[in-house]
Amino acid sequence: MWGYRARDVSRLLGLPEPEVRRYAREGLVPARRGARGEWRFSFQDLVLLRAAAELARARIPAARLRRALRRLREQLPADRSLAGVHVSAAGDQVVVRDGGAAWQPESGQLLIDFDVRDVARRVAPLVRSAGRDGDREAPARGAGEFYEWGCDLEPGAPEEALAAYQRALELDPGHAGAHLNLGRLLHEHADLAGAERHYRQALAAPEQVALAAFNLGVVLEDQGRADEALGAYQQALAADPGLADAHYNAALLLEATGRRAEALGHLGAVRKLGLGSRG
Repeated sequence: MWGYRARDVSRLLGLPEPEVRRYAREGLVPARRGARGEWRFSFQDLVLLRAAAELARARIPAARLRRALRRLREQLPADRSLAGVHVSAAGDQVVVRDGGAAWQPESGQLLIDFDVRDVARRVAPLVRSAGRDGDREAPARGAGEFYEWGCDLEPGAPEEALAAYQRALELDPGHAGAHLNLGRLLHEHADLAGAERHYRQALAAPEQVALAAFNLGVVLEDQGRADEALGAYQQALAADPGLADAHYNAALLLEATGRRAEALGHLGAVRKLGLGSRG
């Protein structure tokens, strides 16, 4: 089962291990039990526990701390990246900012101010240690664990995320998610050939074809290989006809080569999807 252990969390965040377990027992963080009954914490749990650590250091009364933590847990975005979330104090209010939105999970002068990316940076040494040859625990760690670590690390430690995905692929060369995410990171670092290679390997997994083919199309375009890029977008659309970005990019390529009728067909699909023209 994926997750950070209580002792890892204690070391990463500076919270006493009994306190970490108590937060889990009380349901203030949605931790889960592992195969041996041990607590396992997600990256979102780490964000909540980092907030708890900051509140505790500010000597916020325990009852008020738990109330703030419970409300923060209810209001943090679920099932997606927390990279854009920032928790801070503004006057006498705690303010949570997420992109353009802002809200107050609890009233009062709570001295808390941290960026979620900092939590990812704190995780990085744990991953580096696990990846070292000779680490006693490394043989027990599978590709899935390193993949999940990579996802957690991307907001604040992209280099370590890249290394985690590479380690996942050493353990499981066919891990499509690791190929896809590693390809994206390499793409962002302008390693177009490396990104292309990993996107192509991600195509082997049926559940990743649409996104892998779309990303492949983008990296092929970036290399000036328009015909191949169009083929990749068409492959993406065969897997997911509702992929508006692929319709739009295909339309631009078709328009550039004078195939206006086909381009209009893709733009019509974008409009039907309710996204309108981006031009």
